[in-house]
Order: sequence, then C-alpha cells, then structure tokens
Amino acid sequence: MLLIAGRVLLALLFLAGAGQKWISPETAMGLLAKLGWPQWLVWPAMLYNALAGLALLAGFAIRWVAISLAVYCMVTSVFHLQPADGWQMSIFVKNWAIAGGLLVLAGQDNGT
Repeated sequence: MLLIAGRVLLALLFLAGAGQKWISPETAMGLLAKLGWPQWLVWPAMLYNALAGLALLAGFAIRWVAISLAVYCMVTSVFHLQPADGWQMSIFVKNWAIAGGLLVLAGQDNGT
C-alpha cells in the first residue's frame, strides 16, 4: 500500500508539472533560454511529464519509467543550480531527492 501511495504522489508531481507547462509555459521557457536551450523544448517536456506521470499512475513499465524520470530530474536540476538564489537551490536539491525516490521505486519494481 505504501509503495502505491508513493508512486501516486510521484505521478501527481509530474502530472502537475505537465499542467504547469501547459498553462504557463513562459516560466520553463525562461529557464531554457537562460541556459541557451531552445524554448520549444518545453512542449516535449510537457508531453513527457504527462505520459510518464500517467504511466506511473497506471503501473505501466514502472522500472523504466522511474529510471527515465530520475534521469530527467537530474538533467533538469541544472536549471536550478543557482547558488546565489536559495529558492532555486532548494528546487535543485529537491530534484535530486525526487530522483532518489524514483530510483528506489525502480528498485522495488517486480518487473512490470
């Protein structure tokens, strides 16, 4: 029961991220632009967040989805590596903590 609850909470985080990118893409676009990345990447990121979140909810390919989301969190943490900004640094650390939780989830998966 705890494993399912954790999986659902993680899924909701990514589904909310997809919704946020859909409703207000400017924030993510600004972070992309700040690093010189193409702003249109917000759209595949939104789609990925939505599909991966739904996969976690449905229990589909949990191990591989969780691993890919962990890598996604690690990569996207670079947007928040701003040591002078405490708020951004807390997001940076949370991304790594979420990646850790996703790896634990992947390790608990029974092969589905």
